[in-house]
Amino acid sequence: MEPFILIDATNNMTIAQSEIFGPVAVIIPVDSEKEAIEAANATPYGLSGSVFAGTIERGIRVAKQIQTGMIHVNDQSVNDEPHIAFGGEKNSGLGRFGGKWSLEEFTIRWISVQNEPRQYPFS
Repeated sequence: MEPFILIDATNNMTIAQSEIFGPVAVIIPVDSEKEAIEAANATPYGLSGSVFAGTIERGIRVAKQIQTGMIHVNDQSVNDEPHIAFGGEKNSGLGRFGGKWSLEEFTIRWISVQNEPRQYPFS
């Protein structure tokens, strides 16, 4: 699929209110930092996002105000590492997975014993 950049979008457009898992960037022009934060939060989704700023300090300050499970400063919007919790906010998920607790939870050894022969529906 070819990547798409949609310019001059508004937050009331369906494309701006959808969680798209593809090479699509929706550009919503804003006039201020406050308006950018409001636009980012005015969606029912919040899996991941990015803030690009002239300074790390400003990027972090803005990132802390955006309602997402993950947010990246001066980087792409998708990063996943097994030792870090992964998940979204609002309609973008049902919690978190990943991190130390998750590694331990998913690597527990499970031993199952069937004491009687199991009847399978095929031969």
